[in-house]
Amino acid sequence: MKALIVAPSWIGDTVLAQPLFMRLHQRTPDLQLDALAPRWVAPVLERMPEIAQVVDSPFTHGELSLKARHRLARELAQRGYQRAYVLPNSLKSALIPFFADIPERIGFIGEKRYGLINQRHVLDKLLVPQMAERFAQLAEAPGEPLPRPLPLPRLTSSSEQAAATLAAIGGDRPEKLAIFCPGAEYGPAKRWPARHFVTLADALAERAYAVWLLGSAKDRPIAEQIVSQARPATAPRNLCGETSLAQAIDVLAAASFVVCNDSGLMHVAAALGRPLIAVYGSSSPGFTPPLSPRAQVISLQLSCSPCFKRECPLQHLDCLNKLEPQRVLDACLSESRA
Repeated sequence: MKALIVAPSWIGDTVLAQPLFMRLHQRTPDLQLDALAPRWVAPVLERMPEIAQVVDSPFTHGELSLKARHRLARELAQRGYQRAYVLPNSLKSALIPFFADIPERIGFIGEKRYGLINQRHVLDKLLVPQMAERFAQLAEAPGEPLPRPLPLPRLTSSSEQAAATLAAIGGDRPEKLAIFCPGAEYGPAKRWPARHFVTLADALAERAYAVWLLGSAKDRPIAEQIVSQARPATAPRNLCGETSLAQAIDVLAAASFVVCNDSGLMHVAAALGRPLIAVYGSSSPGFTPPLSPRAQVISLQLSCSPCFKRECPLQHLDCLNKLEPQRVLDACLSESRA
């Protein structure tokens, strides 16, 4: 059996899809499962033992490119896939499996994808409130209940990969290493303020922790704020924009614990089994929680949240501004004592 996953375009969503991949292998032990994915999420899939091969999807967000999609589909048609699992709900995400003549095309109805999807699931948000559950539902026949509990995501980072990454970034692993992921791709309403990260970094430095800041090049400005405002002698090391995603996975795997906003790297840290303190503001830990028994979720649970907005519609961002560093520090120190 050969099957193709049409993967999400977000790092966190891709991690949350792994329980689906695990379930598919449980049901079909000889399954070859490949993934069609944007290149910016491919390194996550490459660290999942359930995925045999990642096929590059060169299309940007919102890009239709019918001719290019048809051309890629005809190449995929030569591979003999019998099933395709279309995880995004957009119409365009279902085009390539249709053009490739894959017999079984499985997904939610989405954007009126009748014909493109021929094994159609109807989403019941009350029965499957979490995103990971919704992906995993696709392993069942339409209308069948979702077996629980879900298997937990689990990414790999070998000792050889970790050593190569540490050599590439130029440094040994500190004995006590706290990693902060201060960015969030979705928007400012998911980012704990830089000044709170500064206070936390200084408090951890007093306790002999080295602090590294991790993220993409887009996160570098907020990371620079943290470094510039921290105590100079023990200022965090800024790795934002300095690593590939594959290297970021290895860096996270080396952490004593990780402090994250609700972001893709939060889900990566959870899937690596690292102790994790996840700070939530405008988003909901009920919808996209870190799937790990070692994760602590911190949220003020204000009446105005979750609003799911990119920026605070009330212009005060109380859900994060009022989440004091001491509360996060207490969570960090509880991990160090565990």
